[in-house]
Amino acid sequence: QVQLVESGGGLVQPGGSLRLSCAASGFTFSVNTMNWYRQAPGKEREFVAGITSAGGITNYADSVKGRFTISRDNAKKTVYLQMDGLKPEDTAVYYCTVPRYNSWGQGTQVTVSS
Repeated sequence: QVQLVESGGGLVQPGGSLRLSCAASGFTFSVNTMNWYRQAPGKEREFVAGITSAGGITNYADSVKGRFTISRDNAKKTVYLQMDGLKPEDTAVYYCTVPRYNSWGQGTQVTVSS
């Protein structure tokens, strides 16, 4: 079955950086678009970034454009989210997802606070 395991979250000061990873299994990773979403307390889950199967096309929410970078390693079946210039409003649980299977990981908590 499809499994997605996120890691890399934590507590970071404003302006800091984190790199999230999502290890995938149970499907053909290399042919699937992968997305990152996030959900802050009391808010709906929102799209953060997406990347096509070969990594040729990426897209980002306006709120993270220029600060976050999505990438993937198809040999390792892993998608990454490099987050720089973090702000308190980036605090959320971050999830990776494979749209074709509507599958989600368990999420990883990112907290941006001084």
